[in-house]
Amino acid sequence: MNLRVDSKDTYDQFSKECLSNNFDFWMKRSRLFSWFKEPETVLTGEFSKGNIKWFEDGQLNITVNALDRHVKKNPDKIAIHWEPNDPAEPIKTFTYKEVLENVCKFANVLKDHDVKKGDRVCFYMSMVPELLFGVLACARIGAIHSVVFGGFSAKALSERINDCEASVVVTVNEGPRGNKTIPLEEITKEALETCKSVKHTFVLKRTNKKSSSEFKQLNGLLDSAGSECEPEVMNAEDPLFILYTSGSTGKPKGLLHTTAGYMTWAAETYKNVFQANDNDIFWCSADIGWITGHSYIAYGPMLNGSTQVMFEGIPTFPDAGRFWQVIDKYKVTHFYTAPTAIRALQACDERFVDQADLSSLKVLGTVGEPINEEAWHWYHTKIGKELCPIVDTWWQTETGGIMISSMAGITPSIPCQATTPLPGIVPELVDNEGRVIEEQEAEGNLCISIPWPGMARTIYGDHERYLQTYFSTYEGKYFTGDGAKRDLVGNYRITGRVDDVINVSGHRIGTAEVEDAINEHEQIVESAVIGFAHDIKGQGLFAFVIGDESKSDDDLLSSVNLEITKQIGPIAKLDGLVVVPGLPKTRSGKIMRRVLRKVHEGNLDQLGDTSTLLNPEVVEIIIKKMRK
Repeated sequence: MNLRVDSKDTYDQFSKECLSNNFDFWMKRSRLFSWFKEPETVLTGEFSKGNIKWFEDGQLNITVNALDRHVKKNPDKIAIHWEPNDPAEPIKTFTYKEVLENVCKFANVLKDHDVKKGDRVCFYMSMVPELLFGVLACARIGAIHSVVFGGFSAKALSERINDCEASVVVTVNEGPRGNKTIPLEEITKEALETCKSVKHTFVLKRTNKKSSSEFKQLNGLLDSAGSECEPEVMNAEDPLFILYTSGSTGKPKGLLHTTAGYMTWAAETYKNVFQANDNDIFWCSADIGWITGHSYIAYGPMLNGSTQVMFEGIPTFPDAGRFWQVIDKYKVTHFYTAPTAIRALQACDERFVDQADLSSLKVLGTVGEPINEEAWHWYHTKIGKELCPIVDTWWQTETGGIMISSMAGITPSIPCQATTPLPGIVPELVDNEGRVIEEQEAEGNLCISIPWPGMARTIYGDHERYLQTYFSTYEGKYFTGDGAKRDLVGNYRITGRVDDVINVSGHRIGTAEVEDAINEHEQIVESAVIGFAHDIKGQGLFAFVIGDESKSDDDLLSSVNLEITKQIGPIAKLDGLVVVPGLPKTRSGKIMRRVLRKVHEGNLDQLGDTSTLLNPEVVEIIIKKMRK
């Protein structure tokens, strides 16, 4: 029985099958996994009330499926190549057997400190193998993991620890990142001053800096721990992890994902979108602190028994050839990264690419935001040598895994388009009055009309906020918060957040579309467009651009508007522009246009906590530029 999308025909077949017989479609896929008790039900609950349950009467442990079953079949297969921040440091390689042993050691350390099923464990670490082992160790014993990216401020860390009432925090003494070292232990210590729920704090010694005696030294505890740990029997709907994402109110939302549905979706989407085979080498360059690192490092590849690269560093250290050197070094076949990284490397000398052998590559992927056309073509031509399909994946922390994407080599890759929904996903475009837009070629607000296994079940501790955020705007539908265009053959292009769609003289203009046009300008590296109140047009367009600072803003505005007029039309012309050295971004690479809007409006007391940004210092620079 073939349950993999391996042709356009099977894609069409599965897409129809899951709609006509949802029970049978997902039941067959559930049987691919190992269960303590196989489920007899597939889907229960009410989608519109946000209380969906998948495989509710089943019992399992996700680590048995990610580790034990592969160890039985092929224990010496390499699971992880760990590439440290500094290429001069030794690499580490772990087989599936070794990963299982390390996970069990970590699990036993947690159990020795009274961590039990349902307890929350917060990880605040750099991308060391122990982060992966710790996450899986929590899943092994039924604890709920919550990973906070190792770059957030003490305040942001404290907020997340307190929100999920974590009883354990795991950190490292220092986290190397490029030519910097992040003092994660010191930040943790500051955060814990306002955290009452934490009973134990563990610190892993990553660098030679001496660790505090206040924290439990993880290295020694792991060395002496036993390498066997029986997996906890988990109900299908037991919580697996809580992951925080930004909310429109500024208060982070702790999205809670449960076990069996998330497992099924992460495994299914990885298998079908990337089309990786047994001997392929997969590399997702994300951090486990983000949903991309959860689904396409910690879970998806391992559930499929893949070999993958885990990377601690950044794309430009020690130089702009690092990504390409890593691909060459491990003969990576599947590479998944963010458009912001692609654009940054595109701006560098091409000799960095030319020095590496990229002939091993079979599939390229992008994640985090819509990729602009210029970057797409550079990625396709310069990195993929026009031989590698690009999967431009659309999904969210809330969805648990990829929702709309081409499937490598199976369905067409189209520049700037996410293309088609995965089997089991039914997108709808809805207008502002809540009417479903029936025309095939259309633009509207993107909703999902039926449940899928990977969806988050709630916002931890605030189900009402979950319902209000995702299910109150359009009755009976999950509202993604994004806008999209659909073409005549059913391909989707994401136009950006709905609050980033600007109404100029009655015309709805997506910021992503304007930014794509601006980025075509030869003197512009990257841009962010916002709307502002305009006396005549209702809203005007203003751009923050990274570009040639030798030109005046007015001169650059004139030539950029010529490009916009050429690409979109005069209705989308900018009313103003400022050249800046960088754009405020989240750690996952998303531009924080909300911050830029507040700066433009002069509402500097409403910026919120900018310390959680990838580059908080750039906000002050932009403020000074706007005051001139």
